[in-house]
Amino acid sequence: MNRKVLSVGLLSAVFWIKAQNKDSLQFSKIDEVVITGQYKQQSINKSIYKVEVIDAQQIKNMAATTASEVLSQNLNILIEPNSGSGDSNAKIMGLGGAYTKVLIDNIPVVSDQGMGNQVDLSKINVNNIERIEIVKGAMGVEYGNNAVAGVINIITKKNYSKKVSALVSLQEETVGKDYDWYKKGNGRHIQNLNLGFRISENWSLTADVNRNDFQGYKGELEGYKYFSDNNDKKRGYNWLPKDQITANAAVRYSKNNTSFFLKSNFLNENINFYNRVIEDLPLGNGNRTYIANDRNYFTTRWIHQFNIQTKIGSRINYLGDFSYQSQERKSQDFVYDIPNRKTLSEEDKKLFYESKVFYSRGMFSNFLDNEKIDFQLGYELDRTSGFAGSETFAFNNNGININRSIFNYANFLSAEWKVNNQISFRPGVRLALSDKFDSQYNYSFTARFNPSEKSDFRAVFGSSNRFPVYDELYTFVVDNNHDIRGNENLKPETGYSLGLFYDFSNSKTNAWRTNISISAMYLDVKDRIESVIVSNSPLKYTFLNVNNYNSLLFGGGFSVRKDQLSFNGGVSVMGISQSLTTGNMNSPENYKFYTEANFSANYTLPKVKTLFALYYKYTGVQKQFTQKALENPGQTPEYVLGEIGAFNMMNFTVSQPFFNNHLEVSLGVKNIFDVSDVRNTVISGGAHNSGTGSQNLFYGRSYFARLNYQF
Repeated sequence: MNRKVLSVGLLSAVFWIKAQNKDSLQFSKIDEVVITGQYKQQSINKSIYKVEVIDAQQIKNMAATTASEVLSQNLNILIEPNSGSGDSNAKIMGLGGAYTKVLIDNIPVVSDQGMGNQVDLSKINVNNIERIEIVKGAMGVEYGNNAVAGVINIITKKNYSKKVSALVSLQEETVGKDYDWYKKGNGRHIQNLNLGFRISENWSLTADVNRNDFQGYKGELEGYKYFSDNNDKKRGYNWLPKDQITANAAVRYSKNNTSFFLKSNFLNENINFYNRVIEDLPLGNGNRTYIANDRNYFTTRWIHQFNIQTKIGSRINYLGDFSYQSQERKSQDFVYDIPNRKTLSEEDKKLFYESKVFYSRGMFSNFLDNEKIDFQLGYELDRTSGFAGSETFAFNNNGININRSIFNYANFLSAEWKVNNQISFRPGVRLALSDKFDSQYNYSFTARFNPSEKSDFRAVFGSSNRFPVYDELYTFVVDNNHDIRGNENLKPETGYSLGLFYDFSNSKTNAWRTNISISAMYLDVKDRIESVIVSNSPLKYTFLNVNNYNSLLFGGGFSVRKDQLSFNGGVSVMGISQSLTTGNMNSPENYKFYTEANFSANYTLPKVKTLFALYYKYTGVQKQFTQKALENPGQTPEYVLGEIGAFNMMNFTVSQPFFNNHLEVSLGVKNIFDVSDVRNTVISGGAHNSGTGSQNLFYGRSYFARLNYQF
C-alpha cells in the first residue's frame, strides 16, 4: 500500500507542474571534463591523472539504481555485498573498501568506520548523478588517508537548461524469479522524482527524492514465513530486504568568477534480518507455536555541504569544500510468531554505531598567473567523533561501549610545470597531523607527455596511508574459548603505487572515432594489519602490523564510435602477492594472476530512436594463499591455496521514447547468465582462515521495466 501511495503521489506532483517547451528525455551530451585530482575543472584529455569517467547516459543505459550496480561493470572493481549488514563495498586492485576513498562532489562520505572509507555504495542512488570519476592508485597527497587503492568521486547534477523541469521515474524489477506487486516479499520497486528550477541566469534550485524498496532474495532459503519443526535453518534471505529513501535539495549560484552550491542529502534505510534458527514455544494445554528472534536495522544519514569556487583578488583561484555529516545506525530485536504472522514482543531501538564529522578542504592556485608554472597550496581537516556499541563486534568488547574522537589536519603542496605544449610535470607532498597517530608524509610525482594531439603518455607515482578501524584498535574478549584483543598501538599502513598509461584517439569528422588505452600499475602496501596468533597454547590473537601486499596490473581498452553506434571494451591481468604471518610461519609470496574483461555496445535506430544497450563483464578464477583452519590450539599452522571461482555478468536494455521524447519506456534483463553464488575457499573463514563454501555476489537473473516521463 505504501508503494502505491508513493507512486500516485509522485505522479500527482509532476502533473501539477506546468509543461515547458519541448525537451528531450535523453541526457544532453556532457563534455568530458573532470575535477578529480585537478587544480580546476578541465578537459579529461588535459588531465595530469588518468581519470576514468562513467557519465549519466551510460548509467541510464545500464538501468542501474545504485552506485554499486554502476561500478560493478568497471574492470578491477569488485562489489562485495555483506549478507549480514546489507552493505556493499568496492574492492579495487584486490583491496577492500577500507583502502578506497569515496567522495560526493569532492567531499568524503561518512560511514560507520570513519570518513570516506568502507562506504556502502548501495546507499548512493544514481538518479541525480552527472558522472562518476575513478582514479586508481594511491592518491594520498590530494585526498589523504585511506586513498590507497584509489578514489571514486561521484559528481551530482547541478545545472538545468529549462526554467522548470521535472522527471518522474518508476522502475519494477524481479529479484531472481520472484516478483509480486501486491504481496510483501517479492521484487524490487523504485520510484523517483527529480525537480529543477532555473530562477534566473545566476540562481537555480534542485530537489529529488528516491525510494528503493528491495524485498530480499531468498536464494536457497525460504523467506520469513517459513518454519519447520526440525529446525533445518532454511528460513530467511541470502540478501536481506531493505527499504531505502534518499532525498536531496540544493541551491546553486554562478556569476563571473564565483560559483557556489549548498546541498543537503538525507538517507533513511531499514533492513530486515530474519533468523534462520526457529524455536518451539509451548503455549500450554498441548498447544505450541514457532518463534524466531529477528532484528531490524535502521540507518539515518545527513550530509550538509557547501562548495565554492572564486578568485581572491584578481589572480588567485580558491576552491573550498565544507561539510557536516552524521550517520547513526540502530537495531531493534523482536520475537516473531511465524505461523500466526505476528510480533510477540519488541525491544526498544538501540544505537550501535554513530559518526559525526566536520570536514573542510581548501585549495589555492594560480599564484603566479603563469601558463607554464602553477602551484597549489591546500589544507584539509576533519574531526570525527564515533560511538560503537558493544554488540557491533563479532566479539563484543566484553560488553563495553566505545566512544572515541579523532582530529586530523593536513597541508599539501604541489607544483605543475608545463615545460612546453607536450611535456608537463607535477610533484606533490602532504604532511598529515593527528591527535591519535604519528605524523604521516605522502608524496606524488606525475609526468605527462603528448607527442601529438592524438596521443598521451602518463607516469604517476603516489603514496597514501590506511588508518586502523575500530575493531582492529579496540576489540577485546577473554573467556573460556577466546582470547582476542585489539591493539591501540597499531600504526597506519602505507601504500605506494606506480602507474604508466598510454592513450591514443582519432576523432576525424564523419569517420569512426577511436580511442585506445594501455596501462600498467604496481601497488605496494606495507605494514598491513592482520589478526595474528601470538600464542598457540593457550590460543591468543591480536592485531599487528605484520604483512605486506603487492599487486601488478596490466590492461588495455578501446572505444569505437560512429553516429548512433558505439563499442567499448577492455581486458586486464592482475597478479596479487601477499605475505601472511602466524607465529613463526609465513605464507608463500609468489604472484597469483587472474583475468578480467568487459565489453559494451550501444546502438540507436536513427528514425524511431530505439536504443539497444549491452553490457558484459568476465572475472576469471582468483587464487590466494590462506591459513588452514586449526583443529586444536597446538597444531602447526599451514597455508593452503584458496580459490574464488570465475563468473560472467551480462545486462541488456531496450529503450523507446514517445511523444517528442517526453515519455520513455525501457525493458531489460540483468545478470543474463543467472549468477548468484561463486565458489570461494578464501574469505569464507576470514582473512587468516580458509573457507569451504561459497560467496553470494548477486541475486540471479532479473527482469525490469522502467517508465520515465519528462515534463
